[in-house]
Amino acid sequence: MSEPAPHHLLPKNEDGTQLELPVIWDASTANALRLLREGEISVLGRMPYSSNATFLVQVSHPTTSTAAIYKPERGERPLWDFPSGLYRREIAAFELSHALGWSVIPPTVERDGPFGVGSVQLFIDAHFEEHYFTLVSEDRHHADLRRICAFDLIANNTDRKSGHCLASRWGPIYGIDQGLCFASDFKLRTVIWDFGGEAFDDDLAAAITRAADPPESLADWLRPAEFDALTDRAEWLASFGKFPADDGGRRWPWPLV
Repeated sequence: MSEPAPHHLLPKNEDGTQLELPVIWDASTANALRLLREGEISVLGRMPYSSNATFLVQVSHPTTSTAAIYKPERGERPLWDFPSGLYRREIAAFELSHALGWSVIPPTVERDGPFGVGSVQLFIDAHFEEHYFTLVSEDRHHADLRRICAFDLIANNTDRKSGHCLASRWGPIYGIDQGLCFASDFKLRTVIWDFGGEAFDDDLAAAITRAADPPESLADWLRPAEFDALTDRAEWLASFGKFPADDGGRRWPWPLV
C-alpha cells in the first residue's frame, strides 16, 4: 500500500510534465479564507479519477496566490441517498472542524466559479505517497488521526478512504472529500478503526461535548434534520466516552484507498 492513490494524481501540462503549483505553506486560516473568498479563480485542469467534476484551480490575489480544489454543483452526479449540492457538505465540514478547533479540514468556502457555484478548498501540498494505512503505523501521527476519526463519527462520514488522509508538507494531517457527510441516517463508512475501544483524552472529550451544541452557521449548509442528527451523534459520542469498534468490517468504504 505504499503507492499513491489514483485520485491524488494531479493534472499534467500538455507536454506531460508536472504542473508547478502555487501553494500556501502553513497559512493561517484567516489568510487562507480571505484569499479563497476574494481571489480570482482560473482553472488549471480537471482532477483525474474523481467521481464528480473536480478541478485544480489557481486562486490569485494582488499579493499572493494558491492552488485550490474547486467542486461545482453542476458537475455532481445525482445520488439516491444524498440531495444535490454535495459541495455544501464540504463547507459544513470545514465549519465544524474550525468551530471545534481541530483544523483537520482544509479551509473551504462557497464561490461562484468558472462552472457555477461550488466549493473552493485550499490545496494541501502533501506527501502523496502516504495514506492512512502508512500514517497510522507511526505513533507521531495518532493525535491528528484520532481527531479525524472523531470528526468522522460526529459528521457521519460515509466515505473516509485511506487516501483521504493527507500528510501536509508543513506537518498536520488533513481530511479531504467530505461531500458524503452529515446524512440524518447513520451511514458511517471509514477505514479508521485502529482506535476502537480507546477512551477519549480530555481535549477530545471537551471538543466532542462542544459539538453537541454546533455553531449556527452549520444550519446554512445542512437540512434541519441533518443538523439535529449531528447534535444527537455528538451527544451520544460524548456519553459513550470512547471510540467505537467495528470488528465485523461492515462499515468500511470501498475501495479502501
